[in-house]
Amino acid sequence: MSSAHKKVIVRRFTGETLPGYLPLSAFVRSRGIDLLDLSGRVIPLALNDIKHICYVREFNLHDTMNPERLTRRTFLARPRTEGLWLRMTFRGGDILEGLAPTDVGLLDDVINDAGLHVTPPDTRSNTQRVFVPRSSLAELQLLAVITTPSRRKPLPGASVPSMQEDLFEKLVPPNSRPN
Repeated sequence: MSSAHKKVIVRRFTGETLPGYLPLSAFVRSRGIDLLDLSGRVIPLALNDIKHICYVREFNLHDTMNPERLTRRTFLARPRTEGLWLRMTFRGGDILEGLAPTDVGLLDDVINDAGLHVTPPDTRSNTQRVFVPRSSLAELQLLAVITTPSRRKPLPGASVPSMQEDLFEKLVPPNSRPN
């Protein structure tokens, strides 16, 4: 197995979950994915049938109801990490919130009708990252743009008088100034 393939659990709209391996990016081809299952076979899946793909730490195959352990689906408070705070409503009506990166890479897959990657509300759980196909969404809301706090920058053109210049004028004797 290539080191570029990560553990995933694919959740379908039928409720079925499929464990397997996928790369982190560029895995959507012609409106579908090729999932490498645990026995080494490649399973083609259409994006229309997929609700979401969870990149997980462990497969948890003994848990048939929630192997991805995606228990908290919304943030309890404003996220601390930088990004776009999104609320996604699936075709079935359930909701998932996540943080998407604020870079150009966010739009690459969305433009190609693939989907978007988000970080789930609880990163300490089994799910580290979620890929949501665009076809599985009924609604997408931008709740906030989270940025890091920074110092206030002075307004352009507003000059603050410097006390430094006055200090040197007082220290230099008037007869020793260059003309």
